[in-house]
This record gives sequence, structure tokens and C-alpha cells, in this order.
Amino acid sequence: MSKKKTNGNKKTVGGFSAVVAFLAMTIALVAGILIYQYVFGAKSNFVDGNSEGEPIEGNLLGVIYKGGFIVPGLVAINIIIVIFSLERLITLLMANGKGKSAKFIAGIKASMNTNDFEGAIKACDKRRGSLAAVVRAGMIKYQHISSDSHMNKEQKLESLKKELEEATALELPMLSKNLTVLSTCATIATLVGLIGTVLGMIRSFAAMSSGSPDTAALATGISEALINTAFGITASTIAIIMYNVFSTQIDSMTYSIDEASFTIVQDFSSKN
Repeated sequence: MSKKKTNGNKKTVGGFSAVVAFLAMTIALVAGILIYQYVFGAKSNFVDGNSEGEPIEGNLLGVIYKGGFIVPGLVAINIIIVIFSLERLITLLMANGKGKSAKFIAGIKASMNTNDFEGAIKACDKRRGSLAAVVRAGMIKYQHISSDSHMNKEQKLESLKKELEEATALELPMLSKNLTVLSTCATIATLVGLIGTVLGMIRSFAAMSSGSPDTAALATGISEALINTAFGITASTIAIIMYNVFSTQIDSMTYSIDEASFTIVQDFSSKN
């Protein structure tokens, strides 16, 4: 009996662990610094090969380099958003399983109508994913308690509900795992970009405060302000879009799981 329960309540997906997530963020930060230093700051992007001078006209990389020391952080945030978006995309695709949920649930209903528990379990094994894992746990428990003469109907029904709740509790946290990284990046990107913008404006006003404005310093300050604003807004926009896309997908999967669980409980209640 315990063996069946273990198989039924096996987690489907996991995603990045805390250690891997931390390493990914560290790598993104290092990558951001390297990109800023050796890509944006390459000598070929500047007049006379001097990164302290003016960017070559029309050279966007050199202009971005002039965004200052905030740029590596913003580049790192953009990389983190891309990494965790791909991680969630792959994880949710695996969790979704094969085929359409509506067709799968209809097949499970047909199997329950004929008491074909083995067929339902095989269908779950074939589909895989979070929905299939919950339904599989429910089918195994359904099959077990149906032949248990030591429990009354109420006890059986409660046992079935508990099994489905436990299986669901194992799956749902894995679906939303690491979404907080995207939501945090959406907020942080805007704030970090705003810091860069303020620093750039301070530099611009400082260049204008003297009797004869330093046009080079003024241009550098304005570039720093605008570049950091652009990077921050871009990162925030991407993070918000991806967060909402994944949240919608998770809500849809959660609804399918709840629908399947309700169907299993109702079927057992009507037959026993």
C-alpha cells in the first residue's frame, strides 16, 4: 500500500534549485561586467581607440558604454530575466504534459465509467506532467479504497480527497517556483535604471553649473541618464510580460487539476 502511495505522489517537475539559481545570478552578474568591459567598452567603438573619449558616430555599443557603472548591473538583470524565463518555459512545458488537458480529462472520465483504473493509470503515464501525476495518484487511491471493506463510504471519500490534495500540494509549488525572481527583477530593473538616470542628470547639471558649460560632460551625463532609463524599462517590461504569461499558464493548469480532482471525487461519490 505504501509503495503505491509513493508512486502516486511523486513530484513531476522542479526547476532550478536555490543553489543553481544563485549560481545563475552570479554568472549573469559576471557576464554583465564582461560584456560592459569588453563588448561595449571595446576600443573599436571609440574615436582614436580611447574608451574615455567619444564613441564613433552611430556606434551604439560605445554609446551604451557611456551609461556608466550602472550598465553592468542592468545587463545582468536582463540576462537573469532571460535565464529564468527559459527555465520557467521549459519547466511548465514539462509540467503541462503531452496532449490537450480537456481530451485527457475526458479519457479519464471514460475509463472511470467502465472502472478501467489500469487504463486510466496508463493514460497518466503516457501523458506525464502535473495534471497526470495528480490524476494518477487519485486513480491508485480510488482503486485501492474501492476494494477496502474496512472503511465506510465517508472514510473512503475523505481518504480520496486527502490523496488528491497531497498530490496537488506537491505539484503547485513547483509550477510557481522562481516566478518571484521575475517579479523582483521587474521592480529592481526600474529602480536601478532610475538610479542611473538620476546620476546622469546630476552629472549633466554639474557640467552646466560652471560659467562655460562643459559640452562633453553634459553629453556624457545625458547619455548616462537615457541609456540607464532605456535598459531599466526594457528589462522591467520583459519581466512583467513573462511573469504574466507564466502566471496565466499556471492558473490554467491549476484549473485543470482542480477539475480532474472534482471529477474523480464526484465519480466515487456517485458509485459508492
